[in-house]
Amino acid sequence: MAVVYIPSLMQNVTDGNKTVEVEGSTVRQIVENLARLYPGLKERLVEDNQIKPNINVAVDGEVGTMGMLEKVGDNSEVHFLPAIGGGARYA
Repeated sequence: MAVVYIPSLMQNVTDGNKTVEVEGSTVRQIVENLARLYPGLKERLVEDNQIKPNINVAVDGEVGTMGMLEKVGDNSEVHFLPAIGGGARYA
């Protein structure tokens, strides 16, 4: 099973769990299985059947570009990370 690392701002939905073992061969399956265990978590991660734009998904240390279709291995580590943006441009 993949080990999913839960961001601190979402741990209130997972009863304080920082990591959860979940089955799934894609990020979509991981999210669906997480939603069965922790109602409300999917809404924090997904919008219009896609990972929310303010969330990045890293599988085995690589931030993927496939979103919900990203492949996940049996022993993968999956991280849902708040996207970092911003910065100011000075003239």
